[in-house]
Amino acid sequence: MTTLVLPLALLAILLYALSGGWQLLVLMRQIPSIERPPLVQAAIGVAIVLHAVVLYLLLNATGELRLGALEFTSLICWCMGLIVKAFSRYSAMRALTGILFPLSALSLVALIGLPKQPAGLPLSAGELAHVITSVLAYALLGLAALQALLLAIQGRALKMRRLRGIVEALPALTRMERVLFDLITMGMILLTLSIVSGLLFVFHVRDLYLSAKALLALMTWLIFGTLLWGHRYRGWRGRRAVRWTLGGSVLLLLTYYGSHLLLSAPATAV
Repeated sequence: MTTLVLPLALLAILLYALSGGWQLLVLMRQIPSIERPPLVQAAIGVAIVLHAVVLYLLLNATGELRLGALEFTSLICWCMGLIVKAFSRYSAMRALTGILFPLSALSLVALIGLPKQPAGLPLSAGELAHVITSVLAYALLGLAALQALLLAIQGRALKMRRLRGIVEALPALTRMERVLFDLITMGMILLTLSIVSGLLFVFHVRDLYLSAKALLALMTWLIFGTLLWGHRYRGWRGRRAVRWTLGGSVLLLLTYYGSHLLLSAPATAV
């Protein structure tokens, strides 16, 4: 491990923890729900930059792309953080950081603390396109899952007429749902590109492993596609949207992590 990795990762973990903790206090109404102070915004930006540097140093440590399960997870968390930071002017996106940044910190803890498989793989342009679209799809649909969790908490609080606390801190339910379906729509576009690029450029590499992945990915695509169809033509929303989103997200996790573990495939994202 490069000597720079450990101090940079520890600083990023600390900044993620502080930023995520600040947002959790906002959600619990322990501090006013106001625009982030400049210090918190700076901490978030620095954490994301440091995370990117750590990933670059570790993923490229052998001169070839090393993208095992831990690296893949941390890369997705970084990508999710970057998306949230880019759209942080929307309060519905800011609320996600209370869950996301602690997860990002944990992904870095695992990345620097658990043993990795050192093997790297040279990737063709098609395989690299598959990796990029896969990471972006996981990131967007992962954010949709976190948004669904917040919607579930918000909906339950409203049903029980608990109008203080998190209900006060979060935007209106309709706005939260709009963000949820925007994330799913963008995630579906990337998931479609990931599946197509995988079938075109990757399927022949490891048949058994990729057959399971392709099947699970198609099932995930059908679940989210059905949800979008139901929302548009049947008006699906609320708890039904939350259940379908979380169900699709669980299947998406199995697409990579389940097939990776069950089939003992080499730890690469392709």
